[in-house]
Amino acid sequence: STGALVSTLPDPLSVVFLVCSGSEANELALRLARIHTRRRDVIVVDGGYHGNTNCLVNISPYKFKGKGGFECPNWVHIVDAPDGFRGKYKYSESDIGLKYAHQVKELIDRSEDKIGCFIAESILGCAGQIVLPQGYLHHAYRYVRNNGGVCVADEVQVGFGRVGTNFWAFETQGVVPDIVTMGKPIGNGYPIGCVATTASIAESFANGMEYFNTFGGTDLSCAVGLKVLQVIKEDKLQENALDLGDYILKKLNQIKQKYSQIVGDVRGLGLFVGVELVKNLETLEPAAEEADFIVQRMKELGVLLSTDGPFHNVLKLKPPLCWTKEDADMFVTVSYTHLTLPTIY
Repeated sequence: STGALVSTLPDPLSVVFLVCSGSEANELALRLARIHTRRRDVIVVDGGYHGNTNCLVNISPYKFKGKGGFECPNWVHIVDAPDGFRGKYKYSESDIGLKYAHQVKELIDRSEDKIGCFIAESILGCAGQIVLPQGYLHHAYRYVRNNGGVCVADEVQVGFGRVGTNFWAFETQGVVPDIVTMGKPIGNGYPIGCVATTASIAESFANGMEYFNTFGGTDLSCAVGLKVLQVIKEDKLQENALDLGDYILKKLNQIKQKYSQIVGDVRGLGLFVGVELVKNLETLEPAAEEADFIVQRMKELGVLLSTDGPFHNVLKLKPPLCWTKEDADMFVTVSYTHLTLPTIY
């Protein structure tokens, strides 16, 4: 039953472990990486979120640097989010993917061969819907692999055609990870997750310590997962994500051009979109209160949004892939009304 899923992945990703959630998938990914490399340390991207277990909170700066958090564990190493709007290197500069990825190399050079893996979302979600600059994963993966580490792509939020141009978001970077993790989208909300990896990593994992999951890979879970893959293909949901995503981004950019005093940046791929609100386009002072106001008002009108990013000033849009143009027009109309309200300035 996993053959249909493997057929969507590039070689050499040929071995699949079925689990029950994205958190379980990322937990297993860490085990695979550590056993294969015999190293514990992990490189993560600032603002990253990978799950709700103790171990995954430890590698999720979005959690441990926030309220109720704690110091970064000594085996976790953070690189800057490659944010072309607010980060050190801007959209207008050349080769910013390489420039941000160079931080990965610098960490590795200081690590004394401790780094076992690099894990990153293929588009940063909780960090603020940040689309990775071209070349970022290519160079980051190269640095990690040259030092004997493995690369994990967290596709829990962005896989299964959501980005439109490709089935997997990592493909937009022109890379093939060593391990790919997936979560609830594989079951359209049903509790199923998955880890895909290479035969060589799976062989390292077969060391006598069996992996057992009571509910992962049950007949029902597999039936749900197969049906989701079938619907994505037959209903052309990836193509729909591309068309509607382009349409929404075009409309939101028109709003940005007219109301740049509040709309600082519009970004996204397919139906994974972020709108960053600022009080001042020069200082980039976050407009968190304004973002919260818009979320609450739009909820009253039947549009569910939330905010994210380190300053909670990014409106994030992740609608169902079966959205229609009518749904998109309703969203754009309500967004236009509330992004232009004088009361939020």
